[in-house]
Amino acid sequence: MFQELSGANSSKGQVSEFVLMGFPGIHTWQHWLSLPLAWLYLLALSANILILIIISHEATLHQPMYHFLGILAVVDMGLATTIMPKILAILWFDAKAISLPECFLQMYVIHCFVGMESGVFVCMAMDRYVAICRPLHYTSIVTRSFVVKATVFMALRNCLLTIPVPVLAAQRQYCSRNEIDLACDDRTINSMYQLLLAWTLMGSDLGLIMLSYALILHSVLKLNSAEAASKALSTCTSHLILILFFYTVIVVISVTHSAAMTVPLIPVLLNVLHNVIPPALNPVVYALKNKELRHGLYKVLKLKVKDN
Repeated sequence: MFQELSGANSSKGQVSEFVLMGFPGIHTWQHWLSLPLAWLYLLALSANILILIIISHEATLHQPMYHFLGILAVVDMGLATTIMPKILAILWFDAKAISLPECFLQMYVIHCFVGMESGVFVCMAMDRYVAICRPLHYTSIVTRSFVVKATVFMALRNCLLTIPVPVLAAQRQYCSRNEIDLACDDRTINSMYQLLLAWTLMGSDLGLIMLSYALILHSVLKLNSAEAASKALSTCTSHLILILFFYTVIVVISVTHSAAMTVPLIPVLLNVLHNVIPPALNPVVYALKNKELRHGLYKVLKLKVKDN
């Protein structure tokens, strides 16, 4: 997505800004992508705002599970907003220039929000584990204090561990060949740290999530009542759908960036879509799969709909 740099004084000089050319290989018609991207961004904002309104207005939703869902909605809006306004500005107004501080700040914020989304998924998986496997202790374990502490921990974890990403990027000397992915010095340390960060954050989060749902499945299979088992699993299906999509895309992005891609459009497009599709998809899936949220939606919209 980044193809030109300006402000270089020499072949080894540091540049003053990046010029973002858009999607590689499709410059002549890339403006048409702005329509679906703008629609997805508006859907992400409106749907997540609606989720927050529903949770705040419906007293029955003032529970830890929905508090985490509200936090996820805020993170989703932040994740989409870190990149989509700039992309739309490029496609609509040809606003291609971005300063180095702005670029590195955007890099940092995106990493923070992606890590935060992963962390919220861990918290939601743990919430469902306690609710299903330790129901008698749920109210004493998953309290309002637990929600606050877990959220603060995840925020501090992601904010602190991702600081080296833009710092290391800022230390590199960018060549005046005007390609942001080509540096004049060795970028091994940058690549190694980002790989380590992905394995420690995303890998550990995914491991905890899979462990939680494995224990949930083991507990559900021991239930004598098929109806109770079905009800317990139904509360987890929406989580699993979103989690599998989120981590699958991350794996695909990692593979495409690591491999020598003959079509550079693919990793760029995947990166953009990963920042807008999950934020748009998350609230829609929860609204469709969660009965309490549907009832809250009907009340907010003042609809009288029979929902079995």
